[in-house]
Amino acid sequence: MALMLSAFTVSAEMMDRPKGIRVGQRMTLRPYVGLSYTFDSNVAARRNSESGGAWVVNPGVNFDFLGDNWSINGGGYYRYSDFSDKAAERDNHSYGQNLIFKWTNSGEDSRGWTLMISEAYQRRNDSDDMLGTEGRGYSRDYDQFQIVGTLQRNFTEKWHAGVNAGYYFLDYDNGSDKYNRMYGWDRVTIGAEAGYAHTKWTDFIFAVNYQWYTQDNNEYSGYGPALNNARSLSADSDSLSVYGGIASRATERISYRALLGWTKFDYADGASESDGVTYTVSGNWKISDTWNTMLLATSYYQPSEYEYGSSIRVDALSWGIAHSMVRGKLSATADIAFRRETREYSTIAQSDYDMDTLTGRVGLNYQLNRFLTFYTYLEYQLRDMESSSSRSYNYDYDRWRWTSGIRLTY
Repeated sequence: MALMLSAFTVSAEMMDRPKGIRVGQRMTLRPYVGLSYTFDSNVAARRNSESGGAWVVNPGVNFDFLGDNWSINGGGYYRYSDFSDKAAERDNHSYGQNLIFKWTNSGEDSRGWTLMISEAYQRRNDSDDMLGTEGRGYSRDYDQFQIVGTLQRNFTEKWHAGVNAGYYFLDYDNGSDKYNRMYGWDRVTIGAEAGYAHTKWTDFIFAVNYQWYTQDNNEYSGYGPALNNARSLSADSDSLSVYGGIASRATERISYRALLGWTKFDYADGASESDGVTYTVSGNWKISDTWNTMLLATSYYQPSEYEYGSSIRVDALSWGIAHSMVRGKLSATADIAFRRETREYSTIAQSDYDMDTLTGRVGLNYQLNRFLTFYTYLEYQLRDMESSSSRSYNYDYDRWRWTSGIRLTY
C-alpha cells in the first residue's frame, strides 16, 4: 500500500543522468556513493525526544539489462548513520535492493501481452527518510519485503484486461519493548482488471482486488480481561474491493487514473466487519520541459500497526512538484504528504484513536558534472494522535530535519 512519492523522483527524468559502466552490449552499471550530514530535532521520533546530528554514508549500485523485448532494472544500497552526542546509541544500518522485470510482445497496434514482475527488500530504521516510510515515521526498525506480478493482454486497440498477484511482508524489531510493540503481517493480494479505451484519451476501467492478512498477534505480554480477549483473536483478516473509474493511457502532457469503489474488510476472521467507499487516484502532469508535478491518493482498511487487537482505515494523499533550471543541472523540489488513520474496531476500550501525520520537504539538487551532485533539503513532520490511551504520549510530536550532502555517480 505504499503511497508516498518524492519530487526528487519527479525531477529525475529532467536531469542528465550519468552514462555508467557498459558491460557487454546489454548491461549498464551505475555505482554511486553519497556522504551527507543530517541534523534531527527529534531523533527518537517521540514527544520530548533529544535532538542530534548524524553523518551518513550511502554506497550503492543501479543497473539496466536490456533485451530486444524485455528489460531488467534494479539496484542495491547500504546506509550507515553515525549519530553524535547524546544520540550516539542510535547509530544504525539500513540496506535494501529492488528488481523489476518487464517483457512484452505488443506490436505497433498495441495488441499483445505484457508481463511485469517487481521485487524489493528493505531493512529500515527510524532515522530513514520521512517520506520514504509512507509519512509515518515510526520509532522502530523493521524489515519489509514485497513481490508483485502483473500480466496484461491488449486484445484490440480498445479492449484490454489483466491479472495481478503479490506478497508483502512487514516485521517490526520490537526488541525488549513489551508495552509499546508494533505489529506487522504477511499479506497476499490477487486482483483483476478490465478496460475499454473509448478514445486514445479516455479508458474506462473496472477492477476487483482481494487481500488476505496474517498478523503478528502472538507477541503481546499485557494483562487484563480485555487484553486476554485480544490475545485470543484470529491472526487472519481479509478484504474485498470492487472499483470502477476512468484513466488516460495516452496524452501529451497529462496522465491520470481515478477509481472509486467499495471495500469490505473482515478483521480477525469475523471479530469485526468494516466497509465503506474507497478510492485510488494517481496523476502526472508535465507542465513544461522544466516543470513536472505528481499527485497520489488512496484509501484502504488494514490491521492496526499500533494497537493490539485493532483494525483501522487509512486515507492518504501526497503531492510533489519539481522545477529544472540551469540547463537541467539545478532542480528545485517540493513534496507534501498527509496520512490519516481512523480506528474502526478494537477489543481494548482505551485504544480508540484517530491519528494524522503531515510531512513536507523542500530541496535543491545541483549536478556539477556527470559524476558529482550536491544536494540539500529540509523536512518537517507533525503527528497528532487523538486517543484515550496513554500510548498517544509516544506518538504525538513534531520533528524537523535538515540534510546536506554530495553524491558521486560513475
